[in-house]
Amino acid sequence: MDYKNITMQVVQLSKKVGEFIKKSQINLLTNDVEEKGLHDFVTYVDKQAEQQIIDGLKLILPEAGFIAEEETETELQEKFNWIVDPLDGTTNYIHGLAPFAVSIALQENNKTVLGVVYEISMSECFYAWKDSKAYLNEKEIKVSDVAKVADSLVATGFPYHDYSQLDKLLNSLSYFMEKSHGIRRFGSAATDLAYLACGRFDSFFEYGLSPWDVAAGAFIVQQAGGKVSDFSGGDNYIFGKEIAAANSKTFDEFLNIIKQEFNS
Repeated sequence: MDYKNITMQVVQLSKKVGEFIKKSQINLLTNDVEEKGLHDFVTYVDKQAEQQIIDGLKLILPEAGFIAEEETETELQEKFNWIVDPLDGTTNYIHGLAPFAVSIALQENNKTVLGVVYEISMSECFYAWKDSKAYLNEKEIKVSDVAKVADSLVATGFPYHDYSQLDKLLNSLSYFMEKSHGIRRFGSAATDLAYLACGRFDSFFEYGLSPWDVAAGAFIVQQAGGKVSDFSGGDNYIFGKEIAAANSKTFDEFLNIIKQEFNS
């Protein structure tokens, strides 16, 4: 399997769909926005972008199945499956804010083998494939070398329908407000992970996420030298609805803080 060749085809597809998404933002009207759940928005752009991505991916790897946010295609296959978010950061998008991104990962036998995150507003494409380095627009990227949480910039996300762990989240935010360089919440988990991979953030955590939010970004973080787990330190971070990620030097300290706050 030529993972690099497939990845570069996905990069081009992501950029093409990203142009459609960016151009469509100008004409987006209030009545084009649907609420599919509490504070969970979708537009015709999400749906059309997903269809374009799926059509393109079928040409690249016809034998693969799909896990896609808008469920344009739902059939899974035994060996290869794409995990697709056509527009991560829809709320930002409909309000005219950045960032928002296309996120595409490929799994082979339930292991991620490539990831692409295209942050559309800045035209920044992050990508990696099995046994490769991580890249941003053809330049190699690495996680930061910050050694302590006290010197870290922490990224997170806020829940929009699952408030079951809100108190624990607020306690963790209080900790990082006092004992790190600060917290940022950008509204696109895929972008947060991509920014961690290139050293803009030093760590990231969030609960309530779906596979399409994190699969590509988490893989890119790992290929850039970072570490990723669920809140207990296990590997159920794609489907387990919780993720902690950091550079390799601060990961253990960062994860211990998350464990204390969320598993107490």
